[in-house]
Amino acid sequence: MRLALLGPPGAGKGTQAIRIAHRMKIAHLSSGDILRSEKSAGTPLGLKIRDFIDRGKLVPDDLMIRVMEDRVARIHGGFVLDGFPRTLVQAADLAGFLDSIHKPLDLVVNFVLDENVLSRRFEGRRVCPVCGSVYHLDTMPPEVPGLCDQDGQALVTRPDDQPDVVRERIKTYRLSVEPLVDFYKKREILVTLDAAGAPNDVTAAVVDLIRGNAGKKR
Repeated sequence: MRLALLGPPGAGKGTQAIRIAHRMKIAHLSSGDILRSEKSAGTPLGLKIRDFIDRGKLVPDDLMIRVMEDRVARIHGGFVLDGFPRTLVQAADLAGFLDSIHKPLDLVVNFVLDENVLSRRFEGRRVCPVCGSVYHLDTMPPEVPGLCDQDGQALVTRPDDQPDVVRERIKTYRLSVEPLVDFYKKREILVTLDAAGAPNDVTAAVVDLIRGNAGKKR
């Protein structure tokens, strides 16, 4: 299966993408993780990306497309895209690229969530700066408060999870998502899912959607 997850920041795309990738035995391609990796590595591309990330702005389409299509091209089996595409330009370019290599997306899951629920999700989210594991103080707390279960490192709040940055991310997302949703509706591969439930319930719902749509023609 080749999947993409859409949804506002904090909707749980990352958590669900990891779970789905493990359950379906496919690759997880997180645009956020990939961009932060480029930024940390200090590559020429990473230096271009850094300023946008630090200000909570979306990375320009041309840079995103270069980075993500390069990663997708390395995958030999199925994959789940987490956080990409985010604009109509990205979606159209990705569709053309995947069609050209005969690997079109099978399904796009659009997570929807009330903004009040989103704000609490950001307030409680913590990440491990070493291994990247994600926790939440309410729904997925670490075994030892403040420490990563995997390596014992002190958990942190990501810079792009700060309130001012988050508001900018959500505003930008709202402006870009409608044409993206319409694009995938026309391709008849879009399904919408309420992501307000507990993580296990959302995972089960996504798996049901994948199984229900497996093998369908576009």
